[in-house]
This record gives sequence, structure tokens and C-alpha cells, in this order.
Amino acid sequence: MRHRIAGRNLGRPTDHRLALFRNLATDLLRYEKIRTTEAKAKEVRQLAEEMITRAKGGTLHDRKQVLAKLYDESVVDKLFTTLAPRFQERPGGYTRIIRIGPRKGDGAPLVQLELVI
Repeated sequence: MRHRIAGRNLGRPTDHRLALFRNLATDLLRYEKIRTTEAKAKEVRQLAEEMITRAKGGTLHDRKQVLAKLYDESVVDKLFTTLAPRFQERPGGYTRIIRIGPRKGDGAPLVQLELVI
């Protein structure tokens, strides 16, 4: 039974999975749209939205918390200077998932995860 077990394992060890989520979140905030599988997109969406909400606070503590999760300092600067003001009036729901179709090799459902404008 799966009672009280949240999240997806994606067939990876914990450290690999968390590094994958951090990479995808960093790339999403850098390029503002990424193509990935549906399961990965649904998981990384939580991390990305949390980072945007923290950036909206704008305090030094928020910046350090975001720096602890994202890999690139230039992405953190972009998040605090460009993206956070864009979403200031929005109470949540900063990302959108658009289904693309199955991947050619293995049939995995591909999606485009993008920031809402």
C-alpha cells in the first residue's frame, strides 16, 4: 500500500533524483520553458513554484534559501530581478504543462513545462 507516500521515485536513488529536480528547475527558470516527460514535469513544477514564491519575498534570507536549491547564481539573479516582479500580483500557478505527445523511442509522454507570462 502507498499510504502517505508522496512524490515519485523515477527509478533513481534519492541524491540522483534531487539533483535531477534541481537541474530541471534551474533550466526552467533560465530558459522559461523546457521539454521533459510528464512525471518529471509534475515533480519539478513544485520546486520551481516554491522558488518563485520565495523570490517574491525578496529578502536576503529568501535569496539564500533559493541559492541553496538552484545551481546557477545568474539564474537566481534573474529570478529575483526579472521573474519575481512579473509574478508579484499572481497568487500562485506560475507554470503551465502542455502535452506534446509520446516520445519516439519508448513512448513516454512528453510535455512542455513553461512559465506563465
